[in-house]
Amino acid sequence: MSLLSAIRGPRDLDRLSTAQLTALAGEIRGFLVEAVSKTGGHLGPNLGVVELTIALHRVFDSPRERILFDTGHQSYVHKLLTGRQDFSGLRAKGGLSGYPSRAESEHDVIENSHASTALGYADGLAKAHRLLGQRGRPVVAVIGDGALTGGMAWEALNNIADAKDRPVVIVVNDNERSYSPTIGGLANHLAALRTSQGYERFLSWGKEALQRTPVVGRPLFGTLHGAKKGLKDFIAPQGLFEDLGLKYIGPVDGHDLEALESALGRARGFGGPVIVHCLTEKGRGYHAAESHDEDRFHAVGVIHPETGLPVKTAGKDWTSVFGEEMVALGRERTDIVGITAAMLHPVGLAPFAAAFPERTFDVGIAEQHAVVSAAGLATNGLHPVVALYATFLNRAFDQVLMDVALHRLGVTFVLDRAGVTGADGASHNGMWDMSILQVVPGLRLAAPRDADQLRAQLREAAEVADAPTVVRYPKGAVGPAVPSLGRIGGMDVLRGEAEPGGGPYRADVLVVAVGATASVCLEAAELLAAQGITSTVVDPRWVKPVDPALPGLAAHHRVIVTVEDNGRAGGVGSAIAQALRDADVDLPLRDIGIPQQFLDHASREQITAGIGLTGPDIARRAAALVRAGRPALEHSGGKTS
Repeated sequence: MSLLSAIRGPRDLDRLSTAQLTALAGEIRGFLVEAVSKTGGHLGPNLGVVELTIALHRVFDSPRERILFDTGHQSYVHKLLTGRQDFSGLRAKGGLSGYPSRAESEHDVIENSHASTALGYADGLAKAHRLLGQRGRPVVAVIGDGALTGGMAWEALNNIADAKDRPVVIVVNDNERSYSPTIGGLANHLAALRTSQGYERFLSWGKEALQRTPVVGRPLFGTLHGAKKGLKDFIAPQGLFEDLGLKYIGPVDGHDLEALESALGRARGFGGPVIVHCLTEKGRGYHAAESHDEDRFHAVGVIHPETGLPVKTAGKDWTSVFGEEMVALGRERTDIVGITAAMLHPVGLAPFAAAFPERTFDVGIAEQHAVVSAAGLATNGLHPVVALYATFLNRAFDQVLMDVALHRLGVTFVLDRAGVTGADGASHNGMWDMSILQVVPGLRLAAPRDADQLRAQLREAAEVADAPTVVRYPKGAVGPAVPSLGRIGGMDVLRGEAEPGGGPYRADVLVVAVGATASVCLEAAELLAAQGITSTVVDPRWVKPVDPALPGLAAHHRVIVTVEDNGRAGGVGSAIAQALRDADVDLPLRDIGIPQQFLDHASREQITAGIGLTGPDIARRAAALVRAGRPALEHSGGKTS
């Protein structure tokens, strides 16, 4: 029986010897490589925190003493040690979440997989413990050096440091990376701590020499290892944290179980806010990850475990189309600059950065700062392109509204992974952007349906100098080009028949296909035609503002159906309904989109099928609306009789 299979909860770790714990760490790494290579997931981050997670669960009594994982993509080891060892359905429907999940275990406290939040939770939990009289109950927050660049983390640190008697243990998992290498002033400070070899040599000498000294050696080493600021400042420049009022312990080798347990034990006994600075290696123990300089296998698809190579190669994806077009645009225009928030490779800006390094800015996990910095660049005559995941734009809404739109600045936001993303779960579905951005005055929002439109609309967006523009597209491979039959106003007609002599398009149903939903809308139109129901399918291209030609077009149809890969509340369908009302066009309308709920992890196909974003579902709803007995059109007036 393996050591890992005998672990059903954290307290099972207490009976293991140091040698057994080391063997367990090896078993866990082998398990992770084997399991995650079959399902895909966050492999590199978890390989880097094996010893750290073991030590955390040895020192702290979870779930009574809560352990919070910032972001949570490094929680696989935590799942294994808390009794969840069936990884066969990891990130799949009905299987384990790729992040902490309160539905799975009492050991999972928070499941918000947006970065830099754990310290705020820790501050609130510690305050609650004090108010409820629950003394001697530390809160532990594990945060990476990448997430520590986020502004919310420093706001929380400011509050945590203010209470000397609230036990909050902040474990900085310092692997020099978020997705890619961590950048910025904080990263440089951590690097100074990390590379203070005098401190490391001193500790190494102390451990070897003092522990050989009978009786007093081990206690004396512990005393020196936890020496006060004066001695430590002479050896390592960790004053930043202690100047904030936070006790600092470290740097600690994040793969040395004895050192980790010693440091965490002293932090636990301190009784106030303390930082334990742990140095770890992302992807540790798996050569394919260790040698992958881009992101150390931060996240992988299904791979061959021996080589780390993908099992199958996907077609060209939306992200790479954007990346190529950004380089082409950058060659033509010296005013184009790229900005991202610690996601240079995931959002496709790496080729632009390679071609134009001086015009590329990675600000770390700081979306709010990215947007305000873009506003500053635009104020001085440049045109910034801010590339983010759609779900992360939520964090910078105020800056889009009050710093870019209010000042009528030409900033383009490119939102990757818009709509249903699937396996990463509720926090990563990009289903909010087209709703929250509807309220921003002057903002223009494009949803390209294919690669050609992405290229064209990115260029159109970059031409706008007096307002924010947004280009959003989904995750995954780009489908084939969807040709246009013609154009009405700014809208492309994808299917329909105009009356002879250039008369208007007329049909039973007007289908407004937003972005990449074009293919399923055309499928729905074919299914409707088989039932004798005619349809016109248009791609509005720019969904905000609503094209002025749309109400007039709609007036020559019996019903209108809008389809979007976005939440229904306040989305494109709602905006079109308002535009029809404003134009006195009274038509039955069905807005088909994502329900306003947090969607469980599953494949994109499973989720879209479950919420009715398929061709047959759209056709069924459109046909039911037509058959509801609405009277025929009065063609002279263009309104229902």
